[in-house]
Amino acid sequence: MTEFGIRASFLDFIDDPWRHVGRESEAARFHADGLLVVEDGRIIDFGAHDEVAARHAGLAVTTISDRLVLPGFIDGHVHFPQTRVIGAFGEHLLPWLEKWVFPEEIKFSDRAYAREAAGRFFDSLVASGTTTCQAFTTTASAATEELFDEAARRNMRLIAGLTGIDRLAPDGYSLSAENFYRDSKRLIERYHRQGRGLYAITPRNAHVCTPDTMAAAERLKREHPDCWVNTHLAETTGECEDMRELYPDSADYVAVYEKYGLVGPKFSGGHGVWLSDDEFDRLSAGGGAITFCPCSNLFLGSGLFRLGRATDPAHRVRLSFGSDVGGGNRLSMLNVLDEAYKVGMMNNGMLDDPAEAERNKLSAYRGFWSITLGGAEGLYIDDLVGNFAPGKEADFVVLDCNGGPQALRWRQSLIAQNGTPATLEQAADLLFGLMVAGDDRAIEQTWAMGRQVYLRPGST
Repeated sequence: MTEFGIRASFLDFIDDPWRHVGRESEAARFHADGLLVVEDGRIIDFGAHDEVAARHAGLAVTTISDRLVLPGFIDGHVHFPQTRVIGAFGEHLLPWLEKWVFPEEIKFSDRAYAREAAGRFFDSLVASGTTTCQAFTTTASAATEELFDEAARRNMRLIAGLTGIDRLAPDGYSLSAENFYRDSKRLIERYHRQGRGLYAITPRNAHVCTPDTMAAAERLKREHPDCWVNTHLAETTGECEDMRELYPDSADYVAVYEKYGLVGPKFSGGHGVWLSDDEFDRLSAGGGAITFCPCSNLFLGSGLFRLGRATDPAHRVRLSFGSDVGGGNRLSMLNVLDEAYKVGMMNNGMLDDPAEAERNKLSAYRGFWSITLGGAEGLYIDDLVGNFAPGKEADFVVLDCNGGPQALRWRQSLIAQNGTPATLEQAADLLFGLMVAGDDRAIEQTWAMGRQVYLRPGST
């Protein structure tokens, strides 16, 4: 691939805004007229246009006008086989799984069905500006294979793995601990660090896994320490109560994963709604991460994640944000930020500790950091993606800040002409509007590894 440049207005992050309370803009970097230089799918230079252009004589440049370019969005928790469950009547978690999710996921043992679904899944992701995801599959190897193969065809960054479940599963869906170990090992050898694929050892959650399957996950992690671990954690009160009976020798939910040697760097526990203070502290100390899934937490009535507790500077827990489709009812990370903002504001109004209350408030800086560089840090892939630092993969999204509902366009026009910011403050104001009132109509283009993989219909 030849070297080329993108000239546009750019915003990315160089630090965590929660470290700059009252000065969050210091964590961001904005170029009203910037230049991104890409070669062989990677960023080789970035900065103010005139400064960067002087270092690249004769560079072929594409100019993107009246738009704002951000790093590609990162979805830290999504269920690939649940895209057709979006919009199914929610109920609560376990009845919803039994009525809607498991019957759909069983279909993914059919390779042709899984292949078609994988194509639709990635079509939907790129239309939402998502360029990296950590995804659950099913107990069928075919589903995992088709997901990795489709990601490779599109050259997109994917973390995924065969899902282990051998308790509370319907007939035809359970996977024995022996087969989980055997099939996972084969898939690790085939897909881990092949192209942009990364493998996650994936016990669906300890609630639906017997000690035998948890021990198989421990053995896999011990034999393949470079692999990720992806699971669910303390999503509902009922689940947490069950865990005390299922694992009576473990003091709490996190302790179960600790017992099997799974908590540490590259561990992600989805949800974490009902974690105790001690569990937060241990995750922080061990380097484990939580994925905040506000859409599904609200849709299924699971509870309000304590964002201010997770961002306590004394015991900071790594975070990514996730759509959790199909418990989450949208794949758009803009919608995830909208619901996360509301969860944070509910917590803010109920807390007596002013510092923790303030940390729940999701500004544009905190929000967009969380789905770009922050999400990358949470998943331990910030050496690969997350901002426009030279050496990273050239994943980015082109935002039309006037895209979306008519009322939002009226509001955005008051901030900046044509939705193009002249200052960092204007950029943050436009982004806040998108995250609380926008939708996937704001996504004009999505690029992965320096190649355009989505163009909004009607755009040129």
